Amino acid sequence: MRTPGACSASVASLVLLWLLGLPWTWSTAAALGVYVGGGGWRFLRIVCKTARRDLFGLSVLIRVRLELRRHQRARHTIPQIFQAVARQQPEHLALVDAGSGACWTFAQLDAYSNAVANLFRQLGFVPGDVVAIFLEGRPEFVGLWLGLAKAGMEAALLNINLRREPLTFCLGTSGAKALVFGEELAVAVAEVSGQLGKSLVKFCSGDSRPEGLLPDTQLLDPLLKETSTAPLAQPPGKGMDDRLFYIYTSGTTGLPKAAIVVHSRCGARGCCPQCGRTTDHLSRLITTPPPAPVGVLWAS
Repeated sequence: MRTPGACSASVASLVLLWLLGLPWTWSTAAALGVYVGGGGWRFLRIVCKTARRDLFGLSVLIRVRLELRRHQRARHTIPQIFQAVARQQPEHLALVDAGSGACWTFAQLDAYSNAVANLFRQLGFVPGDVVAIFLEGRPEFVGLWLGLAKAGMEAALLNINLRREPLTFCLGTSGAKALVFGEELAVAVAEVSGQLGKSLVKFCSGDSRPEGLLPDTQLLDPLLKETSTAPLAQPPGKGMDDRLFYIYTSGTTGLPKAAIVVHSRCGARGCCPQCGRTTDHLSRLITTPPPAPVGVLWAS
């Protein structure tokens, strides 16, 4: 007998024995015997084997929920949580780029993102403005969206495979007031320059001007080097339920669509491994802010 059939027979026998006036203890024992004898023992064996894993997973979910609720009540944001960790362990690894081998500490990432926040504030951008990031996965990618979040701005993370119409569509629908792109994508941006509009401020991440770079594009790295790395004097009034960034798909089934990521959703990605770790204090916990292939160590 299959497990659903054994379960039905067990319930039927329980009801029948109860109608006959037998005590609940006897009725329950008899129903359990019918269930086990009818093939339910297989399901019970699986339950026993996976009980420890399932209970551990449940405890992790409960702890994540409680941790997020605590941050929501305190109106914390991802930048604030990050800065708290950075103050505790400034020299610990925060970013590891598997491609180039570049490693950033929490102090380096904090300083870079502070410079990003200060620069865009100085340039006249205000909380709520959208800045598109068109950059391959590397440490600067994380520093850019984190710095924008520190200033209360929202990053639109564009898929690096976008070209021509899909790229123009994403920039238009996001309402981006600025575009930060990598020098490796300068040609792709130049192809759609005539459709971007003159109001879009363009920055190229890098120290040198790559071939094909538009004349109205500013080099980002020299500007950041001249900007203060101190935290903002007046952080934006954001909370865990506010938008952090947008993630645009590659557009395989039509034009790309944006997924809205709020602070709490990104925070849950960091809390899950932290609440679920079973190793000692020296373990490093890795989460990957999509879609960049760069690991962020939120805790150690």
